[in-house]
Amino acid sequence: MDKSPIVIIGAGMGGLVAALALQKLGLKAQVFEQADELSEVGAGLTVSPNATRALEFLGLGDFLEQNADTPTSGALIHYKTGKVLTRTQSAGSFKDQFGAEYYQIHRADLHQELVNRVRKNDPNSILLNHKFKTLHQHNKIIELIFENGNTISSEVVIGADGSRSAVRGSIIDTTAPIFTGQVAFRGLVEAEKVKKFMTVANSTVTMGPDHIFTRYYLRHGKIVNVVAIAKTDAWKEEGWSIPATKSDLLREYKGWNKDVIGIIQAIDEKNLYKWALFDRDPISKWTVGSVTLLGDAAHPMLPFLGMGAAMALEDGIVCARCIKKYKNIKEALNQYESLRRERTNKVLLDSRVQGEWYQNTDPDTYKEFASTGEMRVPLMGYDPASIEV
Repeated sequence: MDKSPIVIIGAGMGGLVAALALQKLGLKAQVFEQADELSEVGAGLTVSPNATRALEFLGLGDFLEQNADTPTSGALIHYKTGKVLTRTQSAGSFKDQFGAEYYQIHRADLHQELVNRVRKNDPNSILLNHKFKTLHQHNKIIELIFENGNTISSEVVIGADGSRSAVRGSIIDTTAPIFTGQVAFRGLVEAEKVKKFMTVANSTVTMGPDHIFTRYYLRHGKIVNVVAIAKTDAWKEEGWSIPATKSDLLREYKGWNKDVIGIIQAIDEKNLYKWALFDRDPISKWTVGSVTLLGDAAHPMLPFLGMGAAMALEDGIVCARCIKKYKNIKEALNQYESLRRERTNKVLLDSRVQGEWYQNTDPDTYKEFASTGEMRVPLMGYDPASIEV
């Protein structure tokens, strides 16, 4: 291919990581984003060792050390008694086992850093107000059409536009994701207001019938991130930032231990949102010609393993490395997909399994944590920067 920019649709985590990786490798990237401003929701993000390696490859190791939290203790908690069912991590345990640190960070902080670095390399690399409409491939040229009427041509397109990807709809299918019967609530609360409810460990998952409640520190202990997931058929609104109320959340977690209830009561409702969880089955192919998919566009997954963003970060690194290595763009994209498809589809399915385990395991007869041993080693030991491409 010539030196024209590689087009990326979507300026979320995956799209920005792909752009930054391409820039690092000496290639040009052009990111098209439908929003009129770049912002991320106020929510926490887990950066497991495999995702840490992706970000370290891009030079963000120091940024993570300075801006992310490393949990010194983790636990799985009984929903009613508040007792520890098992310890899930301790200070340095992930780095000792997997060779890279495990972090928790405010999603907006990492997103903004990626934006800044992509723009530092090329101030014109991100175009806003460009909602993708459709594309047409003609031999080696791809014509892209946007809702604002603009059209461009490119030799390669990466669709990083989320679980309802319009790029995916243009090349593979237009089937809508399926509602899972689950609703997630997310909220932020000042740490000082809830420290007395955080004594068991600084990062925990409380497990109960058809529900889980996750909370951990962000911004060096200044705020606490809460994610509560409940099985329900009562609500199916789409969107990532639908306002929720404390009464909604308290109703779902009635009868849970005093720490869970105390944290919920302390949340300011202006920082409380909900969204329905949708799912797609794995697909056997996500590359057509010189167009490929990345992250949730290719393999949207439920949040129970905390690996959605990590898989997108891995995709971005591997995709960029393949494009750099292979002169033929179709060969590069097919190699990228072949390297990523089995792993990401397995994580997608394992996330479902983990969710079922969390919500259907009786805490009173609890025996062992589902994500230990064989599941964790290949999951977190992966290095997208060094695998053979």
